[in-house]
Amino acid sequence: MQHILLPLAAATAEAHGDGKIDALLARFGIEWPFLISQVISFSIVAFLLYRFAFKPVLETIEERQRRIAEGLKHAEEMKAKLAEAEARYAETLKKASVEAQKIIDEARASAKELVERETRAASEKTQEMIARAEEAIELERRKMIAEVRDEVSRLVVLTVSRVLKRELGSEERKRYSEAAARELSEV
Repeated sequence: MQHILLPLAAATAEAHGDGKIDALLARFGIEWPFLISQVISFSIVAFLLYRFAFKPVLETIEERQRRIAEGLKHAEEMKAKLAEAEARYAETLKKASVEAQKIIDEARASAKELVERETRAASEKTQEMIARAEEAIELERRKMIAEVRDEVSRLVVLTVSRVLKRELGSEERKRYSEAAARELSEV
């Protein structure tokens, strides 16, 4: 571009000095009235383009850049909030896990204690039932022994009375019954 402008500038300077400017302009096909009208037309078109095309486009570009900057700022804020929410979520999840484990441990301990308590209660009930059964057996045994003694005493008295072929008096019956009872208690 420089190689085109330098000869043009040199030719202009040379022509200006000799009055050949008109010849130079004629050589390039430039006429002053057309040049001035074209410069004015260009200036008007440039002004109108700047005013109604470039300025609104530049304002739109600036608005979009502002919106993009706001969007990026908002995205960064949301990213920070998301990271914060994820951290809170992880912390909450960790706390919930600890609480769940604590509840499970408490439930296990409670269940173990309940099983031990129920086992002790069942064992105590069993021991109590065994003791009552032993008492009942002992009472039944004593009752049976008493019945057997009475029956044996009666049989002894009956046998003695048959052997002696006479009826025993109440004093003799009592004596034989007591003797038979003593003999049975030694057995």
